[in-house]
Amino acid sequence: MLQGDDDQIVPIADSAQLSIKLLKNGKLKVFEKFPHGMCTTHADVVDPELLAFISGQTHWIQSTAA
Repeated sequence: MLQGDDDQIVPIADSAQLSIKLLKNGKLKVFEKFPHGMCTTHADVVDPELLAFISGQTHWIQSTAA
């Protein structure tokens, strides 16, 4: 799961920080000061993270869900 901490449309406290707890093997990557449309506005940063995730080369925070 990816989210910017400056998302004014879907605040992180009301979305990703709650949703990640529901995923047994969920991982969360938070981008500091990134907005709701971060995949468009910051594609140069987000795209490599997505590719790393797809290839299994991430070191994101692991969910604590059981």
